[in-house]
Parts: sequence; C-alpha cells; structure tokens
Amino acid sequence: MTSASSVSYSIPGLCQSVAMLPPASRLLSLLLVLGTGDTMPSPQAPPQGCYMAEEAGERTFRCSQAGLSAVPTGIPNDTRKLYLDANRLASVPAGAFQHLPVLEELDLSHNALAHLSGAAFQGLAGTLRHLDLSANQLASVPVEAFVGLQIQVNLSANPWRCDCALQEVLRQVRLAPGTGTGIVCGPGARPDLVGQEFLPLAGEEELCGTGRGGARRSTDVALLVTMGGWLALVVAYLVHYVWQNRDETRRPLKKAPTLPVSSEDSSTLSTMV
Repeated sequence: MTSASSVSYSIPGLCQSVAMLPPASRLLSLLLVLGTGDTMPSPQAPPQGCYMAEEAGERTFRCSQAGLSAVPTGIPNDTRKLYLDANRLASVPAGAFQHLPVLEELDLSHNALAHLSGAAFQGLAGTLRHLDLSANQLASVPVEAFVGLQIQVNLSANPWRCDCALQEVLRQVRLAPGTGTGIVCGPGARPDLVGQEFLPLAGEEELCGTGRGGARRSTDVALLVTMGGWLALVVAYLVHYVWQNRDETRRPLKKAPTLPVSSEDSSTLSTMV
C-alpha cells in the first residue's frame, strides 16, 4: 500500500484527484493508470555528445565534435546559442532551425558543408544575429538564404567561386570583424581569380554576369551604344550637308538665256516710245 501511494505522487496532475478517493478506489485507479500507460512524456534526450548549459545567462546547446552528419533533433525551443561546429554536416535543409524562435547565435563552422538550402534559416529573420560558416566546403550560397536576416557572418576559409552570387550575399550581410581577408577565391573561380581575396574584387561589375550589377552594366552599355549610334548619324548628316553645299558654291553661275526679239516686237516697242 505504501508503494502504491508513493507511485501516485510521482505522476504529475493525478496526485490531488487520486488522494480524494477512498483507499480501495485509489488503488484501483492507480492500477488502471499504470496499466494504460497514461503518464507524462519525458523530454527527448539530446544526441550523444550534446548537452545543454547556461552560458552568460543564456540557454546554450552544444554539439561540438559530436560526430553528427545531420542537424540533430531534440534541440530545446528556448535555445539561444547553438554550436554544431566540428562535425560532418554536408548540407543544411530548408527549415532546419525554424523550431528555434529565440535563436541568436549559430555556429556551423568546421564541417563539410557544400550546400545550403535557400530556406535554411527560415524562421530566424527576427532573432539570428551571429552566423559562423567558416572552414567548410562552400563554393557558392543562394542569396535567398540571407534575405531578411540582420546578421553578422563569418564566411572565411571556404573554396569560393567568387561569382555574382557571393557578391550579392555580401550586400545582404555584415562580415564578422577580421574575417574579410579569409574570403579567398577557390579552384572553381576564374583562373585569374584563384587564390585572390574577394573583397578587393567585389566592386568589379564583370563578376556579376546576369546579376544586379551585370544587368545595370549591360543597360549602361546599351544606352551608350544607342547614343553613340545617333550621334554618328547626326555627324554623318552634317558632313554630307556641308560637302554638298560647298560643291554647290564652287559651281560657276549660268548666264540667263537671251530671248530673240522679233521685228514686230521691236516696232511695237518703238511706237510705244
């Protein structure tokens, strides 16, 4: 009986109602509850190598060097700092962190990331402030992944293709202090860019192909070509006009033909005089 009573108080929400029953009914109710498995679900245990901690008063979930090949499940919703660094993550799928409404800092550095979904950081636009993507295998990232995010990001130590996509990303984000020199063009970049720092080249419009800068450059070139064509036509017309008038002025004036005067006209003229 004592054992049954101790079990009743270990089940939240049932203590008060069961205690009000008579002793026989109380035992029967406890047996029914335990038999049907009507217990409170226990929180999901974190993956092996992960743990929850309080760091500077903020809920921090650490999975550093845990051997993960995918973003783990069971991350508490109130996590503010998430460390998934030094694992084997190869990609970040759409909505991977959308269940973390207060996440402020995300560390994905030192993985094998080669692909980011355009919706990888969906749901974090109002909270995420720091993102570390350094030391991965990223050659390019979709601009859509960073739209709406007000973040400071570390993009260093990746084999960047140094194309317009990267240039557009840099227009969307702020680089973490001291990390700009680590953004270097990798083997997939144009041969003349391989091994060079990207930031000094970021103002080069030719990197943008059909991107925003490239479209603006193409429009400017088309406008200049059109204006040049019209100017050439006007100059050609003026030159033709001048040469034609000069030829006309050089020609000798033709004398007006003298009309023959008949004898009758001469006598009439004499009579009138």
